[in-house]
Order: sequence, then structure tokens, then C-alpha cells
Amino acid sequence: MFAKNRKTLRHAAGTGIAALLIIATGFLGGCSDPAKPVSETMPQTEQTPAPTTEPAPEPTPEPPAFTAPLTGLKQEKEAALRPIAVMVNNMAQARPQSGLPHADMVWEVLAEGGITRLVAIYQSDESNDPIGPIRSNRPYLIEIGDMYNAVLAHAGASMEGYEILQHQGKAYLDEISNAGGYFWREKFRKPPHNLYSNLEKLRAGAAHKKYKETVAIPAYPFSEAGATSSGAPATSVDIHFLLKKYKVSYSYDEASKLYARSINGEPHTDLTTKEQLTATNIVVIGAKHRTYDDYGRLEVDLKSGGPAVLIELGKAVECTWERGADGAVHLMKDGQELPFVPGKTFFHIVPLSPAFAEHVTYS
Repeated sequence: MFAKNRKTLRHAAGTGIAALLIIATGFLGGCSDPAKPVSETMPQTEQTPAPTTEPAPEPTPEPPAFTAPLTGLKQEKEAALRPIAVMVNNMAQARPQSGLPHADMVWEVLAEGGITRLVAIYQSDESNDPIGPIRSNRPYLIEIGDMYNAVLAHAGASMEGYEILQHQGKAYLDEISNAGGYFWREKFRKPPHNLYSNLEKLRAGAAHKKYKETVAIPAYPFSEAGATSSGAPATSVDIHFLLKKYKVSYSYDEASKLYARSINGEPHTDLTTKEQLTATNIVVIGAKHRTYDDYGRLEVDLKSGGPAVLIELGKAVECTWERGADGAVHLMKDGQELPFVPGKTFFHIVPLSPAFAEHVTYS
């Protein structure tokens, strides 16, 4: 009897477990579609996008703190050294010259025989490229250097020039009389068109002579807009001195705002860089010239003032020039000094005869 009952209990237990499995399967079957993946039947959770970080704006670079006094250009360091005025040969045998692109200002003025000489004023650029060929000094060239309280660098001088240099306490470096070791001769040109130096040697020579390292430097006004907004068009400029076979020309490039210099229709280039000389500002001033000996030596009046024209940014404005209290030449119109555009300036001194206007044309 007990055996029968145990068998019955085992059968009942098995039947109950099977029933439970059937119920559970039915329940799950009602909650899930076996034809779909589980992922499609599960509720989807929205994904929160990761926060984006905006890049930090780049800091605006600070403008250079210093302005070069003779160019108006911004610089990282102060241009405080004493200017050096170098007498540069401009005869055909001396071209192309070296070092003129590093000058802050260049003056072109007549010498004997109708040729011109260049006075290159170095102040803010410390390049050690060769400068030259270097030639002799004259009283009015000394006067140009004096406008900037410059150390004068040259090879010889006229008798009148030596009189001024030696008896008026001028700071000068003369390859012939007092500073030969600070110059050198090149072999690729014949004398006297082969004398050179550089700023490193010239400043060393000035230090050896115990010349002042810093001096008062003329202050010029500068403006990006210039002074010629109401001027006449001047994208092509021709300047005549005395000789018909010598003509200086400038052609304006609007993109760079520079005037490219040519002599007799050929680009006037630098020997070292092979690049054409350029200027931001062109100045032509008229001054009285007088020949006082049979050799053709000149006196040039750089004190009395006179007519002038300022050419920049493709335009020209007629004005006058005068010597300021600082000794430098300044350009005036209607009682106001005209500003230069920041950059290099080329000055040209032409005779007043037959007329100033006949020495400079532009269109």
C-alpha cells in the first residue's frame, strides 16, 4: 500500500513540475515575440551626447613696442644706436652697390661732372652685409650726415671737407686718414670703385674713436594714410639731375605700396641680394647749386629751403622744404609738416635751374 502511494506521489510531483513549466513558457511567450531580437523588444534608452569643448581663442599678439625713428616701422627692440652716414659711389662702374636696402634713408645729390653720389643713413637695421663702394666726402655731404648727428664713413675728402672734419670736431671714419683698418678692398672691382665696409666694422671703429654711441635723432611724423590723398597721380616718376644720359625712375606697385627704382630704364639692384631697390617715400627738393672751381666742385645750399614734392602711395603733393630746429629737412604745406608713410625714404636734391619742375615729372 505504501509502495503504491509513493508511486502515486512521484507521478503527481512530476505532473506538477511539468505544469509549472508550461505556465512559465506561456507567460514568457505572451511577453516576447520570438520572431524579433530581444534588443528590438527592449525599451531604448536615449544617449546623451558628450559635451563639446570650444577651442580657446588664440591670444592676439602684442604689437611691437618700439618704433624706428627714421622709418616709422615697428620693431621688437629699441632702435637707439647712433646713425652712420656712408658716402656711396654711384658711378656706373660702382653699380650695383651693396647694402643700400638696409639704409633707413638714402640721399642722392650731385657731385663733380654731373654724376651723383649717395649718402646712405643707417640706424635701425643692424645687418652686416657689405656696404659700398665707398667714396669721398664733401661739405654738403657732411651737412647731410649732420642732419642725423651721424658718424661719417668715407674715403678721403675735398680740402674744404677736411677743413670741416678736422677743425669742427666731427665724428668721422676716413679710410685714408684715420680708420683704414675698418674698411677693406674687394678684388672683383678696380680701384677706386672697390672699397667696402659694414656696420659691424664701422661701429667698432666709432667705439675705438670713443665717439658717442647715442645722440639726438630727428623726429619725423608718420601716417599709414600718408599725406598725398588729394595729390596728383604719380605711379611713374622720372628725376633728372644734370646729365641727359642719366635718369632715375620709379614705378609704383599698388600691392606692396613700394616704388621700384631704375637707372636709365634698368632696375637698380643690390649686389648682395640681386633685388631691385625700393622706397616707400620719394622726396625731391630743389636747392641752389654753385660750381666754385675748375674741377667742378659744388656748393649746395641746404639751409635756405625751397620747393619740394613728396611722392607716396601712388600720388604726389607739391610742398616746400625747410631746415627744422633739429637740423633735419622737413616737408611743409599750409603751415603743417607732411607725414611719411612708414618705410624707407629716398631723397633727391636737384638744382633750381633752369626750373625745379623740369627736374621731376610724374604721371
